[in-house]
This record gives sequence, C-alpha cells and structure tokens, in this order.
Amino acid sequence: MNFAIAIHGGAGTIRRQFMTPEKEAEYRAGLAESLEAGYGILRHGGSALDAVMKAVIAMENNPLFNAGKGAVFTHEGTNEQDACVMDGSTRAVGAVAAVKHIASPVTLARMVMERSKHVLLCGEGAERFAVANGMTLVEPEYFYTKQRWDQLQLALKEEAREHKQEAQLDHSDHKKMGTVGAVALDNHGNLAAATSTGGMTNKRYGRIGDTPIIGAGTYADNATCAISATGVGEFIMRAVLAHDIAALMQYKNMTLADAANLVVMEKLTALGGSGGLVAIDWDGNIVMPFNSEGMYRGYKLADGTGEIAIFKD
Repeated sequence: MNFAIAIHGGAGTIRRQFMTPEKEAEYRAGLAESLEAGYGILRHGGSALDAVMKAVIAMENNPLFNAGKGAVFTHEGTNEQDACVMDGSTRAVGAVAAVKHIASPVTLARMVMERSKHVLLCGEGAERFAVANGMTLVEPEYFYTKQRWDQLQLALKEEAREHKQEAQLDHSDHKKMGTVGAVALDNHGNLAAATSTGGMTNKRYGRIGDTPIIGAGTYADNATCAISATGVGEFIMRAVLAHDIAALMQYKNMTLADAANLVVMEKLTALGGSGGLVAIDWDGNIVMPFNSEGMYRGYKLADGTGEIAIFKD
C-alpha cells in the first residue's frame, strides 16, 4: 500500500513574529483535521478523489481558511468563490467560479464533473445547476466572519487614502488572501487534486483566479502528478503552473521535485509572482515548494509519518 496525501491552506507573508501561539495552534489543528479527514479515506482503501474532497471540505468548513465559511469579501461586500477538482485516472474535471451562495464550492465542482457534460460553470448559472441537482443554497450571512470583514474595511480605507483604483489590484504578499487544496495518491495508483478559494480581498468586476483554471491552479494525471497551487492567481495563470510541471515530467523526464522547484522558484518568480503548491507523483513522492514567506501545509504517508508546517524556516 503506497498511498499518501498533502494539503495546503494558502501561501503568503506568514512570519512567527506576527503569529500568536494561540493562533498558530488553531491553524495547526485545522491543518491536522484536514489531513486526518483525507488520510482516513485512503487508509480504509478509499479513492484519492474522495480523500482530496474530504480534506478540502474540512478547510472550507473552518473559518480560519479563505474558502467556504472563511471566504474573504469583495469590494461590494459579497463573497465570490472558486473551486476545482480533477481525477487523475480519467482526467475528468469539474470547476465553478464566482459562486455566492454555495457553502462547499468544491462539492459543487465535483457535481459539475459527475453530473454535467461541462467542465467549468460560473455565477448564477452554476448556482442554478446546484439547485437543479439537489444542493441547498445558503444566505450571504453564512460566510460572515469578523476577521474577513475587518480585512475588507482596511483594504477600502487604503484604497480611499491612495485615491486610486489600482489599490484593489495590489498583489503584495501581506495582502495575500489564501487558498486551500489537497492532492492524493490512493492504493490503486490513482491521483487526484482539489482546490477551493474565496479569492482576493476587495476584488472587483467578477475577478476569477487560477483555482478553477485547469492546468493553472489545479491538475491531476496518473501519468505524472497531482498539483494544487496557491498564490497570486494572475501570475499562476500566466505560467500555466500546474500543467507546466506535469509537462516537464512527461516530456523532459524530470522528477517531480526538479520540475516543481524550477517552475515555482524560477519561472514563477521571473514573472513577478509569489506562491507555492503541494504535489504528489504516481510513486507517492511529495513536494511542497513555495517562494513566499510561508505556506500552511502538511502531508501524511501510508506508514503514518508526516509533517504540518507553516513558516519558511
């Protein structure tokens, strides 16, 4: 049995001096809960697809993370979320973007994959599809957390003080918003990846990031690897980050570690982008590179060994 799982809860400027022991313990507990949810599926012979779903849903339900319950607010004070899931055994994909009334966007993404002929649905159309398939919509109040609301108010004040619209497109690390994701290999040799996000605080105009874009923020193929990325979506999309790593493995015979490090630490950086990813290959090797100050992350192997980490050092 050679199964394994890796997760992330977002990348950005994450430094010990800005993290209280209590808050760090909360984040570590949240990551551990997510890991155990996915690992439990794998340990009992379940599929990689089910494992990544369980892991991501656990973080969507945790207000600490920018997905589901803890999603950040747009400029208008709403919540617009994106998600994607991909099955490496078939390369089947489902994704949703800019949904406002879905408690678990990744669950809807899987529904798109399994119950429609489409890959990506967005906005009101995606929500009509959800209702047609038995999913209950939630009221906007479901997503409210004081921390996220305060982040929006601060962003609005900065925007007003600078008297320029460009403030809402600020990609500096300290304003990074976060994403959650998981990748897994099951004992049948199948890979899967899932990612979910609330996007950027103070975003406008229905902005959509890399998470639901197949080959950018999410990708899985049994022949190579499964990847879930986090970071500034505009740059991850320009790099076609996830697929680039898989292509380097397939066409250049690079290892997962070499390909991921090249793309994250060199190619993404050269574009001016920050972020990271978790990835696993067909042989169970796991990598978690990031070029930002930190990334909420963890992994667990079939023998029960693993790690949960937050900071760069």
